[in-house]
Amino acid sequence: MEIRDAVEADAERMAELSGSPPDVMRNLVHDRTVRIAETPADGDEETTVAGFVSFDARDSTVHVTQIGGSESACARLIEEPVSFARREEMGVEVLLPADEDAARTAIEDAGFENEGAGPQFEGQQTTRYRLDAGRAHQ
Repeated sequence: MEIRDAVEADAERMAELSGSPPDVMRNLVHDRTVRIAETPADGDEETTVAGFVSFDARDSTVHVTQIGGSESACARLIEEPVSFARREEMGVEVLLPADEDAARTAIEDAGFENEGAGPQFEGQQTTRYRLDAGRAHQ
């Protein structure tokens, strides 16, 4: 699995993975740090986008704004904001909708703590996960 920066051309696939409109994903590529996980496609030299993560940093915390894709892609992608947080001595926070099982498994396996209910987005409840700066150093 290869990790790279997202480009506008990734917006369609990111939209498929997230259920968001492609225009929203194009804006995300421009407004946040976005990384893409690619895997080789079966039988040829093409690659397939297996997942993505977007994040930004403010108020001494790295905020994961979206994460999606296969469980293995999410597990690899969550390392991106965590690595940034380690370098900057910051914590990491994720707000995750209830139906995001692949991302939830990856986040919990990475050592994030469930901090309880987060805000609702579009009528859907979220859970707040946090990895404190001290734990991000491990």
